[in-house]
Amino acid sequence: MCNLDTEGTKYICGHYIITRKLRKHDCGNARCSFSVRHPNPCPNCQCERYLGPDHQETITATSRDFCPECKPWYRGPLGEKMRGR
Repeated sequence: MCNLDTEGTKYICGHYIITRKLRKHDCGNARCSFSVRHPNPCPNCQCERYLGPDHQETITATSRDFCPECKPWYRGPLGEKMRGR
């Protein structure tokens, strides 16, 4: 699996959301659709279609808010407590 070096925002819920992809680390596997070794065309492609975990995550911003996925779950008293308000 290929991996990425990324930059992103870290939220109070702990999630990291990528804002910029900096570089790809190529796995060199012909069965990985992201690799330069993957054949093109690849008839009836059943190859790996997902990237592995980020090779490096650089936090460029932190937010005292919840990420868009968590925000609906943390409205109310629990969210206020976690934000320290």
